[in-house]
Amino acid sequence: MDTILLITVIIVLLAVAFDFINGFHDTANAIATSVSTKALKPRHAIILAATMNFVGAMTFTGVAKTITKDIVNPFELENGSLVIVAALIAAIAWNLITWYFGIPSSSSHALIGSIAGAAIAAAGIHSLNYSGFLNIIKALLISPLLAFAIGFTVYGILKLVFKNSNLSKTNKRFRTVQIATAALQSYSHGTNDAQKAMGIITMALIVNNYQQTDDIQFWVQFVCALAMGLGTAMGGWRIIKTIGGKIMKIRPVSGVAADLTGAAVIFGATFIHLPVSTTHVISSSILGVGASHRLRGVKWGTAQRMLITWVITLPISATLAGISYYILNLFF
Repeated sequence: MDTILLITVIIVLLAVAFDFINGFHDTANAIATSVSTKALKPRHAIILAATMNFVGAMTFTGVAKTITKDIVNPFELENGSLVIVAALIAAIAWNLITWYFGIPSSSSHALIGSIAGAAIAAAGIHSLNYSGFLNIIKALLISPLLAFAIGFTVYGILKLVFKNSNLSKTNKRFRTVQIATAALQSYSHGTNDAQKAMGIITMALIVNNYQQTDDIQFWVQFVCALAMGLGTAMGGWRIIKTIGGKIMKIRPVSGVAADLTGAAVIFGATFIHLPVSTTHVISSSILGVGASHRLRGVKWGTAQRMLITWVITLPISATLAGISYYILNLFF
């Protein structure tokens, strides 16, 4: 096996590992509300999430193409293979650290920050594709604000519509609806998150001259979808506890409002080919719903801790990737 092929294989394995870790790290995003309200048993919720994540990942490729070419230009990337390996090592490390401590940080922030940090370490700040990179950053920043506002509005409408309804019967009906909204949210998660690893693998194939376009090959899409689905099946129980109970007390109606909001924002981003953080979007939609229900009912301390993690993820992952690149460059 020649050196270039070996490095490409290593990148594919690391990208698949990232997708797998992303799956169990972000399982909570799609199913925490339905588990919290007992609309679904944890095992059933995870099976549903794993299946729908896989289906979602097999549906679109636009976000993958954005990851491939909008952060850096893979056709001109200096020392491209080492940049990609360093980025994946840093993103995986940060994902595992935040998973261990039960912090719902963003896999998207980690990966995008890592690619940028490794590229800057390799070729300087001018190696970034400023236009594409800034569009991605805008999407990452705007999407949680949008999710908060929509969640606040959707719950307000539901509260108004069902204000005179029998509470017990309404909760029972919304628990049934939550099964569908959990499936929808899991599907939307797959349409956006799984594509990030597809973009990384495609970038590696371009850098190592195995393909000349940014098209996503079917085997790449299938392998990443499978890794995401299997990772989801492993579950992310530490983060489920945070998303499902430490932000606010979730009831069936608020769970539906949060799920619909999260899925809508993620779908919107997928359709315009922009990567967003499902963690940010769904956590923010829950915050918006909670604020609409009762401001004092939201555990703002947890929200503050999450916000700090969101802010530091990009610079920390970029720094980790830069350090990883310098270390790798000493040996290769």
